[in-house]
Amino acid sequence: MKKRDYKFMQEAIKEAAKGLKKGGIPIGAVLVKSGKIIGRGHNRRVQKKSAILHAEMDCLENAGRLKAADYKKCVIYSTLSPCDMCTGAILLYKIPLAVIGENRTFKGPEGYSRKRGLKIIDLDLDECRQMMKDFILRKPELWNEDIGEK
Repeated sequence: MKKRDYKFMQEAIKEAAKGLKKGGIPIGAVLVKSGKIIGRGHNRRVQKKSAILHAEMDCLENAGRLKAADYKKCVIYSTLSPCDMCTGAILLYKIPLAVIGENRTFKGPEGYSRKRGLKIIDLDLDECRQMMKDFILRKPELWNEDIGEK
């Protein structure tokens, strides 16, 4: 793991903790361009009564409108493997690299993403896994709702 990846993942983890503190699901993301965070977000489906505000979507929204060329210079960091919806946004804007905290709790369409040219680095961090494990034990129904299950 590169020191830079760990540094930015820690910022995504802070976002996840912020979401959890506000009654949401502990998943966070940051968008980085040229070594600088340009967008931050956390899962706010509960807080905003939203169908789509996963961490990556919130992060992209908070980064604001960017030119296509700008997205191609970005890296998105997410504490959890992005789902189909978030992966679609990442692929649409041709963000070339996604660094994820873990994919044991949930694994999005990583094979498809790689076939489409997205490079994925899985840091496989205990901290990210434990945060999700604790949350799922406390609120399994909310977790299942978030991933479209049951």
